[in-house]
Amino acid sequence: MDKLVIIPTYNEKENIEKIVRKVFSLSGGFHVLIVDDGSPDGTANIIKGLQKEYADKLFIKERKGKLGLGTAYIAGFKWALEKGYGFIFEMDADFSHDPEDLIRLYDACNNGADLAVGSRYTKGGKVVNWPWDRIFISKGGAMYTKMITWMPVNDPTAGFICYTSKVLSRIPLDKVHFIGYAFQIEMKYRAWKLGFKIKEVPITFKDRKEGVSKMSSGIVKEAMYGVWKMRGFSNDR
Repeated sequence: MDKLVIIPTYNEKENIEKIVRKVFSLSGGFHVLIVDDGSPDGTANIIKGLQKEYADKLFIKERKGKLGLGTAYIAGFKWALEKGYGFIFEMDADFSHDPEDLIRLYDACNNGADLAVGSRYTKGGKVVNWPWDRIFISKGGAMYTKMITWMPVNDPTAGFICYTSKVLSRIPLDKVHFIGYAFQIEMKYRAWKLGFKIKEVPITFKDRKEGVSKMSSGIVKEAMYGVWKMRGFSNDR
């Protein structure tokens, strides 16, 4: 019971069974925690059905209402720490993150990194099937974040990550401010300010084929303004 993959869901019935089965097909003994925000499409029921097949390694945490990506991960992190997992992963349900890369992220943390980021914008990383305007916003946001925070991470909004438990144990999870893409920046920023070693692992990010993207203008604005606020954060507040 060493590696836990946290997958937040909201209306992912087209993807969820396939992604779960793919993770469990990998070597390494990964466990999976689904954090579902009351999906009206029956995502949670699909997981409950699969639990009969994957007893003791597939778990679900159900929440009432769409409460945000950041709070879903915080809930998952707390659960993982309580259960004693040593390596805790973030991954999307829609196959934009290749589950095969979980092994590469784990290897990075098992060989000296405290936090491994599946990076689109480090050498060897790339994005496919995204429209040019989405790439422009994402890459521009990454450069903007580096310029404001000085954090040496090329893909600060990346959501495909392996944390070692010591990182999550040191970050005050109840004091994390943001819930959208700024949440991803804030977690990396807090880890960096604590002196943890961050390793970027190049990945190929693929736009979802099924389901609906959760991107919104509000999420982008939160990230833009949030990076300025982060510079004043400390890890005790």
